[in-house]
Parts: sequence; C-alpha cells; structure tokens
Amino acid sequence: MSTLNLSIDKIFDFVSKDKVYAFADECVKQNKALHEKTGKGNDFLGWVNLPSSITPEIIKDIEKTAASFRKNCEVVVVVGIGGSYLGAKSVIEALSDSFYQINRPKDTPLVVFAGQNIGEDYTAELIKLLDKKKYGIICISKSGTTTEPAIAFRILKGHLEQKVGKPHAKELIVAITDAKRGALRTLATQEGYKTYVIPDDVGGRFSVLTPVGLLPIAVAGFDIAKLVAGAQKMEELTAPDVAFEDNPAAIYAAARNALYKAGKKIEILANYNHKLTFVAEWWKQLYGESEGKENKGIFPASVTFTSDLHSMGQYIQEGERHIFETVITVKNTNHNVAVPFEKDNLDGLNFLAYKRIDEVNKMAELGTLVAHMDGGVPNIIIEISRLDEYNLGLLFYFFEKACGISGYLLKVNPFDQPGVEAYKKNMFALLDKPGFETDSEILKKRLGINK
Repeated sequence: MSTLNLSIDKIFDFVSKDKVYAFADECVKQNKALHEKTGKGNDFLGWVNLPSSITPEIIKDIEKTAASFRKNCEVVVVVGIGGSYLGAKSVIEALSDSFYQINRPKDTPLVVFAGQNIGEDYTAELIKLLDKKKYGIICISKSGTTTEPAIAFRILKGHLEQKVGKPHAKELIVAITDAKRGALRTLATQEGYKTYVIPDDVGGRFSVLTPVGLLPIAVAGFDIAKLVAGAQKMEELTAPDVAFEDNPAAIYAAARNALYKAGKKIEILANYNHKLTFVAEWWKQLYGESEGKENKGIFPASVTFTSDLHSMGQYIQEGERHIFETVITVKNTNHNVAVPFEKDNLDGLNFLAYKRIDEVNKMAELGTLVAHMDGGVPNIIIEISRLDEYNLGLLFYFFEKACGISGYLLKVNPFDQPGVEAYKKNMFALLDKPGFETDSEILKKRLGINK
C-alpha cells in the first residue's frame, strides 16, 4: 500500500538541519499531549483518534444514506460553511472528472454547495437549477444558527417543501448536527429528518472524517472506506510512540516552525494538479484558523502551478523573501496522454513529441523548484503516489496532526477561533439584531451610515 513521503532537504540552504531537529523533543512532547489531551483546547481533540474509531458499521450506514440520495436525486445540496463544506468539497473536486458536471456517472447526483457564502446571485441561480431537478439537502451545522448556512437552509427547505410537499421533503433532508442541542437538532427532531452527529470534541476544520465529510463524499460516489483506511494508516505512522525522525507530521511541524523562526512568515502550498485546488483551500482554513492567534502564526497561501507561475510566479521568484513553499506532488496520474508529432513543427514543440504531458509537468515542477530555491525560497516536498481516496486520507490526517503539533510549538490554542466572532458581532449590530442596539448605533456612526 502506498504512503506519503516528506522531504525537507530543500530547506537546509536556508535553515540548518540542526535548527529543525532542535524542535524534535518538543514535537514528541506535543504529539503526546495531543493523544493524552493535556494541552490547550483539549476538549476538541476527538479528531486525534477519529480514524481508528470509525467502524465498518458506521461506514455502512453512511453508504446506505448516500445510496438513497443517489437513487432519488439528480442534485444534492450540501449546506455548510468553513470546515462543514471544505473537506467534502476538496475530496470531491480532487477525485472527480475535471468536467464532472457533464461527465459524471448516470447514477451519481451532482453535488453542489450552499451556505458557504451570502451571495444573492449565487442563491438565485441555485434555485433556478433546482427548479428543474429532483434534489435533496444535507444540512451541516452544530448550532443551526450560523448565519450563512441558516439563511441557505431556510430558503432551500421552503423551496423543497413547496416543490414536493412537506411529507416527501423530510425524506430528502439529512441533518448533521449536535447530538442533543441547537436549532437544527430541534428542527430535525420535530420534522423527523435522518440525522448524523457532529462529535462535541471535533471542530469544523477537523471534521472531514466525520459524517460532515463522509456523507457528501459517499453521495458523490467515492469510496469512504478507502479514505478512512488512509487516515488510519497515517494515524499509525504519527502515533505518540513514533520517534521524531520517523514521524512525518512532527518533521513537517518542526521544519515550518524553524523557517518561521528564521523569518519566513508566509507558507505557500503549491501543487501541479488543478484537482488539488480545493485541498489547498481546506488546508488554508486548517492552518489559518488554528495558528493565527496572539499576533503569531505563519500566513497560509496557495497556488496551482503551472497556471499561477504566469501570475504569482514573478513575486515568488523575486518578491520579498519572507516566504517558503510546501509542494504537494502526485507521483502517478490516472491517465496517459502524449504530445503528438507535427511535421511542420510551427510551434517548435517537436522536442516534446511522444512525451507524456505528465512528464512535461514534472520537469516544470523540478525546474521551478530549482529556480525558486535559487531565488531564495525554501521548499518542503510532500509526495503522494496518486490521487485516490486512500492517499487523500493519508494527506488529510497528516496535515491535521502536523497542525496540532505546530500550534502547540507556537504556544497557542490550535482548536479555538475567537477572532472569527468579531465580524459576526458587527454584522449582527448593523442588521439590527435584537440585543445589539448599542453596538449598532456606535458602528453606524463610525461608518457614516444614516439610520
């Protein structure tokens, strides 16, 4: 079975191996703290042993619900924001045909997302699509009151009930929510929706291996048992009794913190496969929300090469030297397409004739690696063997475990997000939510808004 390979050799021209390994003992200590639940945020560490706790019976039940959606729906709308949609979105995008909306199998519904924004045009266009389709809804929210998904679910629930009738609509809605409390739990109980539980001790950005991620992924037709198996393997490879030099998550955490200490404040997650674009979006939330606290933390950014070499490439090559790259490379592709020979060779590309496109891409990757290192950009390399469920399971748990260790190295709580509440408080005040009247007056005056 394939595994994930990590290389940090390409950072040693910028920060010595000794400085990376100076974090070794602390990484081992903090990895144990994650498993023993002795560090900050220890009430949100259910994800640490989550893969090994997922039984075949759990997977079977999720697959049964997914099969019902596939049988009865042309479209399934997943309502959620942040970690409640990014994990599922990233896996589905990574594993789907690039032209999935047209080329998906006939027995597989189109999986779309709502509640991840407050876009009026987006919502109107989604309703226009759903007017013509048989659809179902997966609503994901612990509280049921988070503004963006709550608005979307209110609209979609009403639309579905009007379209098929309330008795039938409840058979097409699944709620993934808190076990006992919250608005969505209350509604699901009243209406009789099928439900799954978001564990109390698993935060949204760590929830891809709960029903939050597994159900939409299964609806899209992918093998969640293999995804879980990959995560289980990485849980084993990063266990608390694994030595630092054998633990890829600990080494990654140490390398990025050594670079941060050396003044590299921005980490760019780069890939050479557009299918990984939303994996990078998931990663950005994971690290940004976990580490960006107390005026500390590496800023997470992302690029998809070679496309972004024609936009961000100039800055990466010659801009301010406060960046490093972490590159996800995929060893094997799932297709085989070669460059043809042209007799007239007007484009001058016959030197590439009969070479696979992936070979050209790999040489672009290696050429960029050398150029960026020559330009002062350290590179960390993460290699997976191919894009499939198992390897994504490896990758996701690897990043989660490294994030927990890295956050503890920074001495922050990686499992809360107090800063996220600031915009909500102001938004509620500006919308005249009851209880925010005083703040409303102050904000409107600051912004020059007339009542």
